[in-house]
Amino acid sequence: MRILVTGCAGFIGMHTAERLLARGDEVMGIDNINDYYSPALKRDRLARLSLHQNFRFREADIANKVAMEEVFSVAPFDAVIHLAAQAGVRYSITNPAVYIHSNLDGFGVILEACRQHHAKHLVFASTSSVYGTNAQLPFSEHHTADHPVSLYAATKRANELMAHSYAHLFRLPTTGLRFFTVYGPWGRPDMAAFLFARAIMAGEPIDVFNQGKMARDFTYVDDIVEAVIRVADQPAQPDPLFDRAHPDSATSDAPWRIYNIGNHQPARLDTFIAELERCLGKPAMRRLLPMQAGDVESTCADVSDLSAAVDFAPRTPLATGIERFAEWYLQYYSQNT
Repeated sequence: MRILVTGCAGFIGMHTAERLLARGDEVMGIDNINDYYSPALKRDRLARLSLHQNFRFREADIANKVAMEEVFSVAPFDAVIHLAAQAGVRYSITNPAVYIHSNLDGFGVILEACRQHHAKHLVFASTSSVYGTNAQLPFSEHHTADHPVSLYAATKRANELMAHSYAHLFRLPTTGLRFFTVYGPWGRPDMAAFLFARAIMAGEPIDVFNQGKMARDFTYVDDIVEAVIRVADQPAQPDPLFDRAHPDSATSDAPWRIYNIGNHQPARLDTFIAELERCLGKPAMRRLLPMQAGDVESTCADVSDLSAAVDFAPRTPLATGIERFAEWYLQYYSQNT
């Protein structure tokens, strides 16, 4: 298969591209290598992908219509896996324009390119943050997701609706994937696992919001990638049971689907920190703080729809995933300091 992966120098993007290349697919990768976090880390991820003969890379902004037209016009893609986006809940509070540019303008360009060049399936990253103020756990795709509490979440919810309009108008198969707190080797430096590991190894205090009582459905990156690729291999189809009189938030009579990808076993933040302490062999100094603006207290994914659709089940326990992350962290940063 010939597959486009946007955000290929990102955390999930690199792992996804690497898995596709390992199974023999031809992968075209796009990334703008911005400085939201270390470009050096992104270059190192790209260096891993460049070891594969079937990998091609274009440094470009997804909101650049000319560049995207050049990428899409070479040959048709069997699937477009769109993972490029401006991530981060807290950063969106102080830098809203970046999210409008990448997550809305950029997504619009990708949608139009897929339409014009007849992409067979667009799979795109959404987020558990779209559930916002919903307090009903576990989060289900069949719940409404119309009360986001951050601009980041609002842009991702907008992506889901934009994709539905293209699926309805142009019959473009689109599938949105709501990721739940992804962690693992090669992760982003602004994410909890990295922030905590860096502070623990440096003997510095870590900020623990909501006194560590928050719960997250921590999902190991390999499980995320497995689900992404299984979904990409099965283009969305119209739901023959869809009832317009009683519309379902997760399906449509257009070729459009929304799925959760999570571990379905949430853990408290203080448990996550304790596992890191064990794997790093050093105690953490905790600075207990109240809940931050834009955060939610708990997340938990109902993955029954995804399991039924592609036979997905998360397989990595938290302790195992953190061990693998800690091993990578200690090795990578001992070589790059």
